[in-house]
Amino acid sequence: MPRISTLRITRSHKIATAVLVAAGSVTAITATGGPSEAQTTATRSSVSVEPVAAAGIPTAKDAAEKAAKENAAKEAATKKAIAEKATAKKAAEKERSEKQAANRSTERKAVTPKKYANNLDGWIRESLDIMEKKNIPGSYEGLHRNIMRESSGNPNAVNDWDINAQNGIPSKGLLQVIQPTFDAYHVKGTPKKLTDPVANITAAANYAADRYGSIDNVDSAY
Repeated sequence: MPRISTLRITRSHKIATAVLVAAGSVTAITATGGPSEAQTTATRSSVSVEPVAAAGIPTAKDAAEKAAKENAAKEAATKKAIAEKATAKKAAEKERSEKQAANRSTERKAVTPKKYANNLDGWIRESLDIMEKKNIPGSYEGLHRNIMRESSGNPNAVNDWDINAQNGIPSKGLLQVIQPTFDAYHVKGTPKKLTDPVANITAAANYAADRYGSIDNVDSAY
């Protein structure tokens, strides 16, 4: 076969090659036209842009903060209402407890009878308390003065010599009351016994109030 001789690259060959390469580059650049619009748009879309609120229009963050404040205010109002209700309840319970205690105290006083000495002073004082409840006038001095004149303070004293005794109805007791007068002026709540000290005093005071206005107005036999 014939020998293929080695090609010699001449200067003209180099120039021609360079022209072809340059032409190819220009064609490539022309074909691509530089960075495409899609690439530019993608580049722009990859940049994060913070939303900016328009004037007077709240953002989602503003709305969330407002809602949080409103919830906090509602919660505080609810706690305050609960606290006020608890305070009012406690005050009402205290008032009710105080009233109950006062009622119990009153009941105890009403149930526990007042004690009087079993002597002339005690009889007069007990009679005065009964007379006050029955609106029968009279004072300690008026009762004591008339008792000492009539019986000298002896609840069993009996007059067996005056006209009443002669008629079979002698005067008896501290204020020397006859049985018919005692029966007519007996004060309810006292014993129905003529010589009972308290019953005798209150019946006599009731009689004197009817006839003289008060036992205090009596200074002699009545």
